[in-house]
Amino acid sequence: MKRVGVVILNWNGQSWLDKFLPSLLSCTPESLAEIIVADNGSTDNSVPFLKENYPQIKLVILDKNYGFPGGYNRALAELNHEYFVLINSDIEVAKNWLEPLVRLVDSDLRIAACQPKILNYNDKTSFEYAGASGGFIDWLGYPFCRGRILNHLEKDKEQYDDARKVFWATGACLFVRSKVYKDLGGLDENFFAHMEEIDLCWRMQNAGYDIWVEPLSKVYHVGGGTLPADNPQKTYLNFRNSLLMIQKNNSFFNAYFIISIRLLLDGLAGIKFLLEGKPNHVWAILRAHFAFYKMQFKYWGKNSEVKKLNTIYQKSILWQFYVKGKKKYADL
Repeated sequence: MKRVGVVILNWNGQSWLDKFLPSLLSCTPESLAEIIVADNGSTDNSVPFLKENYPQIKLVILDKNYGFPGGYNRALAELNHEYFVLINSDIEVAKNWLEPLVRLVDSDLRIAACQPKILNYNDKTSFEYAGASGGFIDWLGYPFCRGRILNHLEKDKEQYDDARKVFWATGACLFVRSKVYKDLGGLDENFFAHMEEIDLCWRMQNAGYDIWVEPLSKVYHVGGGTLPADNPQKTYLNFRNSLLMIQKNNSFFNAYFIISIRLLLDGLAGIKFLLEGKPNHVWAILRAHFAFYKMQFKYWGKNSEVKKLNTIYQKSILWQFYVKGKKKYADL
């Protein structure tokens, strides 16, 4: 058994597999890792394409689309590698991308997950939205990154090239200890997509583990391959899952204090969408709130032990960005 299982969860992504599997195969050492594609109920030609062109790649075929968390949980349950890499199909990896991640996690048993530096495939001098050089969160539950605050992306000038502890590692290329992943129940399937990796990293930290970024490893991400940023369904999932994540990973009273503020801020976001002529996104926020009210009861009394985490930014990232004009991580 090779130490690392590099697992692509594929849903109707034949074009991405065709484009990026060659770089993954050529840059991933065979002695260290096995590449696996878990097909999440694709209706395109993905599976026949893989069988014909990549017979050396292990296939895990799921009977339907279980979403990002459900697909990965079912696929990884069939695998027994020491480490997993959950990697998107729309990623090009650089040479020697995997070895630094393995060395980092090997060095400290407290590290449960890490990520490489994520750069934009279409502009390789810029950080990419989904992770940049390590993820953080503010006390209100808004995520941001070294190299990306809200929608503002920085150029990569090697300013964030130090390996360090972060709050969350990107689901686009998430390196995890398999035992910790499975012991904590994996990704939360109620999320279906978006924020599930942040929730997992939060649970890992509540369980006493650390999350890191290792910029010696680099990958290039296209992004938006499944749901584009302007899709109202993406807005719905982000707003709903953010509230669920806050509820799950805080004490009861702290969670609902934060959520009461977030509901007001979500209302302001709705007004902004309305002024921008995006009524579908306003409706998506309302649907997200109604879904949260219904789903919250699933988590009552089920919080993991909550810890005070020094990786949580104790100011408001919205205030820093919109009022103080701080658009770079280094300015915070």
